[in-house]
Amino acid sequence: MSRPRVVLLRGHNANPWDLRPWERLRDEFDVRVLVTGSNRYDLEDLDLPVIHCAARRDLLPSGRIGDLASQLPGDRYRDLERHLAGADIVHSAELGVWFSGQPARLKERLGFRLVLTVWETIPFRDTFRAARGRAYRRVALERADLFLAATERARRCLLLEGADAGRIEVSYPGVDVERFAGATAEPTDERLVVSPGRLVWEKGHSDVIRALATLDRPPRLLLVGAGPERERLLRYADDLGLGGRVEIRAVAHAEMPAVFARASCVVLGSLSIPLWEEQFGMVLAEALAAGAPVIASSSGAIPEVLGRDAQLFAPGDWVELARLLEEGPLSRPPGERVRHRPELVQRYSLEAAAERLAAAYHLLLAR
Repeated sequence: MSRPRVVLLRGHNANPWDLRPWERLRDEFDVRVLVTGSNRYDLEDLDLPVIHCAARRDLLPSGRIGDLASQLPGDRYRDLERHLAGADIVHSAELGVWFSGQPARLKERLGFRLVLTVWETIPFRDTFRAARGRAYRRVALERADLFLAATERARRCLLLEGADAGRIEVSYPGVDVERFAGATAEPTDERLVVSPGRLVWEKGHSDVIRALATLDRPPRLLLVGAGPERERLLRYADDLGLGGRVEIRAVAHAEMPAVFARASCVVLGSLSIPLWEEQFGMVLAEALAAGAPVIASSSGAIPEVLGRDAQLFAPGDWVELARLLEEGPLSRPPGERVRHRPELVQRYSLEAAAERLAAAYHLLLAR
């Protein structure tokens, strides 16, 4: 008996850390990833068949000018119908995006089931969406067979967006727990705080710098990521007298277990801004698996992700962050590990995530 075919759509954002759980479904499902010529991430080590499908964006120059130009007519896959013919399930992500709206319009003609993973935790409805995003949202809401909310908060958001409760399941993502748990670091007498995330204002890196600047004996700080705020963050650290103790560098995902193994604390200081709040924070699941102490803001879904034992501060409250650091992980030996609740860590394992996906697919195909 042939395996049901599943085609994954992520626009230009197909990435291995999002798609790892599907590697564990290959015995039950024929899983394929549709990838454009403008995909932003390297999929070389992803153990899934990659199908190349051109998009309008591929015809334009690279960089910001091309990005802006692609928004005028709206992006779309070229020859998508051919690539989706014969699929049993097409699985995209989010409501108001072209790579969900386009397959939604093909669904009835080709006969596949449409699944959407939804991370969004702010119900924008039509009011806070651009005209094209409204059209994508409407057709996705109408025609999707199943919504997989990444968190309970995302499920509540979907209800306010207008999705039927009977078509929504909560399906947490997964990380490679064993790889992060198995990483070790050389003993050290120096404390290191790690603040991972894109170098943009809303990730709250500046609040972490402020918090450390108030301490009598500030630890070293590693900001892990890339983005437009890099130079300003470095200047800010210098202004506050931390220049020699702050490092910023992009780190390949394969190297993150070693980074977390060295950390005396992992801090996610995400802010809540008008059109965004933290939707999950995959680095939190990774830090839990690594046994690193974690302190985070209460932005968005973070309290749900970290559970009842979380050490949280209000977004932007760098004074409270400083207190939590000083009285918590910075009062203990450098690099000391903590034992997070095993059931919480395993909730975000690749195996658990794959089981949730498989159960959802089987239930959908049985209808």
